[in-house]
Amino acid sequence: MKERVIHIKGNKIIEVGNRIDIPKDAEIINLSAYTVLPGLIDSHTHVLFDQEPQDDFAEHSISTLVLESQALRTLRAVKRAQSYLDVGITSIKDLGNSGEFLDVALRDAINEGSVEGPRVFAAGQIMSGPGGQIYGVQKEYQEIINNEYRIIKSPEDAINAVREHINQGVDLIKICADNLPNNTRLTVPEMEAIVNTAHMNGLTVTAHSITNESSWDAIRAGVDGIEHGFFLADSTLNLMAEKKVFLVPTENSLDYMETYYQLQGEDPNELYWLSGYMNDMKARLKKAIEKEVIIVAGSDNYTNIHVSRGVSSQDMFKAYYESGMKPLNILQSATYMASKSLKKENEIGILKQGSFADIIAIKGDIQNDFLNTIKNVVFVMKDGKVYMDSSI
Repeated sequence: MKERVIHIKGNKIIEVGNRIDIPKDAEIINLSAYTVLPGLIDSHTHVLFDQEPQDDFAEHSISTLVLESQALRTLRAVKRAQSYLDVGITSIKDLGNSGEFLDVALRDAINEGSVEGPRVFAAGQIMSGPGGQIYGVQKEYQEIINNEYRIIKSPEDAINAVREHINQGVDLIKICADNLPNNTRLTVPEMEAIVNTAHMNGLTVTAHSITNESSWDAIRAGVDGIEHGFFLADSTLNLMAEKKVFLVPTENSLDYMETYYQLQGEDPNELYWLSGYMNDMKARLKKAIEKEVIIVAGSDNYTNIHVSRGVSSQDMFKAYYESGMKPLNILQSATYMASKSLKKENEIGILKQGSFADIIAIKGDIQNDFLNTIKNVVFVMKDGKVYMDSSI
């Protein structure tokens, strides 16, 4: 729509329309030469975790837990969080690998204005079967893993885990429906106990899932979303569509993958499996869209590829575009559908009366030059405060 006025007071939108009386003392920001959007949302981040491409995940996780203080870990996360605002991402859903509720602390510091950053929806510790996702740890040192994951031992323990998370102030619950390469996983009764307790307390539950079987079990248990879902069968996609379970396809573009392996010391031209893998991911996303599964945008980019975390997050737009998603559908997945998956569709991801004043402007032709335009952010407002304005 053209010729619209957005009236903001404090941190909220008061009115949106084309015939609004503008107060005489109002500050006017003219963005008529640009495309104005709600602030973007990355629905799969890990701002309190970072590794180099050549790092082994388990070894680096142990090193982080043992050698990096929680204070230093949080301070490093502040810088990563701030970089999302630079690219127009005003909200993130942070999904664990964040110590003992350091994500909640970061969220609170941002909310109170002590540091700057996007809105953080914090999941706290990931709930998992024995071992979490940190593999190869000897039995006598398993207690270290409890600093990063909430290990579930029974359906009754699962109920207590959700209560603990609620008491710590999380915004949602994340579980590991499978925790490969460890060979343990949550049982359906354990997942049901988590889901039922969370839902009774107004929280959503999203599930890390790599295998089709674990996704099927998680959906049966009543989860609200599936994170990753790389190997979903048609029957599972059908069930997701039927039950309105959202999918966060954490895909990367070919450019990202080639950069990643170059930094590992590999020659991308010798990675003969890569083209097949990329084609499989494209086919999976296309099939999910055809079956009308709800797609929510999420990057899962926690590896240092020598750009800021916010810039790394933008790769998800390229990945979805290369997989055949239409520009407006990608934008919807990173705004309204993302907010709806958080049950915040009246607050973020939308520009309407009563929503938070999270607003960005981009320069270019969003329909015909999507990849360049989505990166050309000229204005960022979050919570009524302007963080960037190069529109003049």
